Amino acid sequence: MEETQQERQQQEVMVAGVDESELSWYALQWTLDHFSVPFAPHFPFKLVVVHAKPSPASAIGLAGPEVLPIVDADLRKIAGWVMQKAKDICNSRSVHDVTFQVMEGDARNVLCDAVQKHRASVLVVGSHGHGTIKRAVLGSVSDYCSHHAHCTVLIVKRPKIEG
Repeated sequence: MEETQQERQQQEVMVAGVDESELSWYALQWTLDHFSVPFAPHFPFKLVVVHAKPSPASAIGLAGPEVLPIVDADLRKIAGWVMQKAKDICNSRSVHDVTFQVMEGDARNVLCDAVQKHRASVLVVGSHGHGTIKRAVLGSVSDYCSHHAHCTVLIVKRPKIEG
């Protein structure tokens, strides 16, 4: 039985944050394997995959304004590559009804904004597994989102391989 447009519009939304890290890809794959593939073709969530593209100014720090266009072009290339890889992962699992978005800004704010914009009930982020000191210095996207996103936050960690 085909879903009606009204049923599709009422479907809950899941936002998945992605970046260029292996842990990000693992989190997306894990999410698809647990929340989409088992329910095909009637997925329980409308999936929105979001990549936060840093602004050129934030990426270059103290460098002069003459490098802004070059840095911006590189950041756009990276964002395009990230979105294509996310699409490839979704397609490899036969999940085709996905919205892909690149939003400029700090990942913490971008993901929380995406949750509000899409009225998401779940936000999925990967965990980089930084220790306490590194997390305090660098800031943790997953930690920030778990405290500020107005929805359930699922932090996907890659299992440690013992050997």
